[in-house]
Amino acid sequence: MTRTGLGSLATVLTAFVVGCVATLVGCASLGPITPVAVSDIKAVAGTWKGVVYRRSVFEPDNVTLMIREDGSYDVVSAQEPIGVSRGKGKIVIDEGRLIFEGVNGRGVGTVLRDPAGNLMMEVHATMSDNSTLSAKLSRTD
Repeated sequence: MTRTGLGSLATVLTAFVVGCVATLVGCASLGPITPVAVSDIKAVAGTWKGVVYRRSVFEPDNVTLMIREDGSYDVVSAQEPIGVSRGKGKIVIDEGRLIFEGVNGRGVGTVLRDPAGNLMMEVHATMSDNSTLSAKLSRTD
């Protein structure tokens, strides 16, 4: 390899290492996402939107979850190519987690807070046909 080629390789490697270090430092400053123990359903009432991942389907679906202050909920999922799917049910709180009891299945939701204070929710559910799904939602209101 020529001296010019070695210089170019060193420049590329230096830029790569600096980029990696900057990325790691940036990620470290974001801080951890922490679980939030929910004690009152009113704390999570409102509209949540996100993505549902089904084990049997490769593409995720968009989902909207509307939680009312009495713990009842409605959920709408846009599934390709099937179309729109709807569900409803009731949420109860158990040891800080959300227990979803729906017409089409049941699941457990964990509320999380990012370093900026934004709430997120992860839901893992088993449907009435024994299929499983997970969802990652963000609060929209």
